[in-house]
Amino acid sequence: MIKTGSQHIASLKDGRQVYIDGALSGDVTECPAFRRSIATVGALYDFQSRPENLELMTFDAPETQGDRANRIWQLPRSYQELVERRRALEAWAELHGGFLGRAPDHVASCLAGMYMGIDTFRFYDAARAGALADYFHFARANDLYLTYVIINPQADRSRPAGEQQDPFLTAGVVDQDGTGLTIRGAKMLATGGIMANEVLVTCIQPLRAGEERYAVSFAVPMNAKGLKILSRKSYEAGAPSVFDNPLASRFDENDAVLYFDDVKVEWPRVFINQDIAMCQRQFHATPAHVYQNYQSQIRLMVKMRFLVGIARRIAETNGIIGFPQVHETLGALAAQNTMVDALVHAMEIKGRMQGGYFIPDSHTLYAAQVLTQELYGQVITALRGLAGGGLIMLPSSVHDFANGELRGLIDRTQQSPVCSSESRVKFFKLAWDAVGSEFASRHTQYEMFYAGATFVTKGHSFRTFDWDRCTGFVDRMLDGYSLSDEIGGVSPLAA
Repeated sequence: MIKTGSQHIASLKDGRQVYIDGALSGDVTECPAFRRSIATVGALYDFQSRPENLELMTFDAPETQGDRANRIWQLPRSYQELVERRRALEAWAELHGGFLGRAPDHVASCLAGMYMGIDTFRFYDAARAGALADYFHFARANDLYLTYVIINPQADRSRPAGEQQDPFLTAGVVDQDGTGLTIRGAKMLATGGIMANEVLVTCIQPLRAGEERYAVSFAVPMNAKGLKILSRKSYEAGAPSVFDNPLASRFDENDAVLYFDDVKVEWPRVFINQDIAMCQRQFHATPAHVYQNYQSQIRLMVKMRFLVGIARRIAETNGIIGFPQVHETLGALAAQNTMVDALVHAMEIKGRMQGGYFIPDSHTLYAAQVLTQELYGQVITALRGLAGGGLIMLPSSVHDFANGELRGLIDRTQQSPVCSSESRVKFFKLAWDAVGSEFASRHTQYEMFYAGATFVTKGHSFRTFDWDRCTGFVDRMLDGYSLSDEIGGVSPLAA
């Protein structure tokens, strides 16, 4: 199925229980807190369904009798197919500037990675492996937008999930019968969940013996009975004007806590049942973790291009493009942009076959995550430095332009050597929304932690690096000379 925007938006009119500002939101497609961002997701599906984009965005999916499917579900069997899939993800990310961190291609990548490692699930439990395979085909056939919740509520972080005051603070199994599991408790962070069709629920954090009830993996629709979606503050709701907040008004994918109030999950949607080791293996013994984070780096690559474009335009707008120190700043940003781009391409070039599928190189991916977690804040700081007060000395809102007297003052005070006052204000409103607004601040936090704390990403880098190659090099150098070569075989101590 090649889904259109109208089909996706219609699918969200399903009675899901979204709470915001103390009440149920009602139809999320009409709610001022979500409707523009939902329209943005609709535009992604419209883009893929246009005849001129079908080759770029879709592929002939096996087992679908000639039907095409979105490339987010593609399982590359060669380097070339991996590159073709990346180009589709890149084109999608360009539609939102990389600001939708959990667009439909992210969790689809995770699920595809699990499916590529289906033998790991078969070794664990043939029935659960069958459920995963069937669900992957179902999600692909219906071009579902999936989110996931894989982190436990923070609560008292000095205690593990099983030692919290409320044993069902974290979502876990409260009952099991012949039809499936009953789940009670909370999970975070359902980024994009309000715009998604279904949610994959599992745990990527390490669990201890005795915490098996939390070691589950399953999928349910966002309108499942008993599922409560607790939205954070909507930046879109606070950005009624696209001109004033061009990013927050259209690309606020939202984040939410999900509370499972005794939600029933039938066995065909259960992939892991109370197995701590398998919860880790689903990510790291399959391509899932690499594949989902490879998608994130593609998105970040696009976002970096956008931010570096803002940097250049700041320098031009302010008439400082000829300053040597500005060249230095822009040169550094250009190098950082190219580093991210090069790392994405290196992941692909250094990729390898795994179980019949071509998978990006894991250590190059984790190296990219370590570097970019620190990089994003540096880029934002550099943009702030280039812009100076220009980011904040702006008209209060678009309505100032409707006042003739104020419009005249804007023309006098918002001057630029390369554009009109209106164009200058328009650009700096965009720059502020990318760099300094509440929406921008959330993105800085997101890019720092979406992959986990820095010790987690550095741990992945440590785990996947070829240390033997490096230490072997040292050993060969050491073997190339000896003390006896220097003193004729006689030890100074012996003498």
